[in-house]
Amino acid sequence: MAAERSLAILQRSLGDPAVSYALWPPMTSGCPRTSTDDISYPVEVDYAYDRADPAVFASPGAAARGNGLDRWAPLLPPLAAPGLGEGGTPLIEIETGVFIKDESRNPTWSHKDRMNRCTVSAAAAIGAPGVIVASSGNHGASAAASAARAGLRCVVIAGPEPPPAVDAFLNAYGAVVLPVPWEARWPLMRQIVDRTGLHPVSNLTTTHTGHAFGPEGYKTIAYEIHQDIGVPAAVFVPTAYGELIFGIWKGFTELRRLGLTERLPRMYACQPAAAAPLAKAMRQGAPAAHVTVEPTEAYSIVSPVSGYRGVVAVQDSGGRVLELSEAQLEAAHKSLARNGLWTELSSAASLAGLRTIEDPGGPVVCISTSSGFKNRGVGSRTTETITPEWDEVRRRLHAAGIRS
Repeated sequence: MAAERSLAILQRSLGDPAVSYALWPPMTSGCPRTSTDDISYPVEVDYAYDRADPAVFASPGAAARGNGLDRWAPLLPPLAAPGLGEGGTPLIEIETGVFIKDESRNPTWSHKDRMNRCTVSAAAAIGAPGVIVASSGNHGASAAASAARAGLRCVVIAGPEPPPAVDAFLNAYGAVVLPVPWEARWPLMRQIVDRTGLHPVSNLTTTHTGHAFGPEGYKTIAYEIHQDIGVPAAVFVPTAYGELIFGIWKGFTELRRLGLTERLPRMYACQPAAAAPLAKAMRQGAPAAHVTVEPTEAYSIVSPVSGYRGVVAVQDSGGRVLELSEAQLEAAHKSLARNGLWTELSSAASLAGLRTIEDPGGPVVCISTSSGFKNRGVGSRTTETITPEWDEVRRRLHAAGIRS
């Protein structure tokens, strides 16, 4: 079994790497010894790297590629819950040296499936009756699917108006959906956790820490990129709390630790200017920061608070945080569509970020996190019906630049 192959040995504080804890139970409220009332420091999973066999990174056959995260089991927390074939997403070159890692090819059409394979496995391993998540988008849909696959209940605390596609996702998987005002989500989740014993797979703390096992699933993105093109010069990542960018960065550092590369990429966190707490934290030299969120359609990467993981990834890699306007996000979104990639607007933040860098070197990878089906406007019709008369058809064709 995949769980038995894991080399995970303990949980280590990011606030002070000298502070460590047993592997079980999974820590869902950060490091109690280094955190304060104002700043919460996450913990990460550590492994017996000296026992890791580099052969796990050998080019897989077709069968291995279909095994989801199980092929990476030695360098993941114990995978006690069955998977859905997550991972193994394509790397698509849209122009010379610019690659899109298309995470919409995961089972619920987003990168979150990699995270939830690990967090729901933690819930299954400790015998929790189910999981709970505060999310109005990809995380909630993914957690609901993973929980359903594992035979666990799932409660999703959503914002007041979840996008129609996401709401349909959640209900299809049998999740209990609780739409509430934004500011009520985390306090309500803490209350439900305390009263029901459901396992939290999203954040419980003042600044973001999230689940200790979650970002481990994101490491596999780095493993796959390395197998396809080696180590890129830079990786551009749509960023809210910083779990994704940290996980990818950790994956590359592990490849170097295991002697499979000497290089590391620069990590660029791409945030909407309307909600860029990581950018504020970096400017202030702080481990995390709070901001007031302005209106933006990039709802999946909106957060009023950041976490220390993002600081670690950007700072240690020599990267930057890039703040993007709505116009820049829309332009990148259209550019991806012209290349045959219909993404969620938030996913386009990575390409939008790349477009702001004068000379990033090459090759570079932009992480596209989820499908266009997750956009808020999906579900409303936009195409006008016409009569099948040539004059009407010609008018529509001419408007599109197609001449008869």
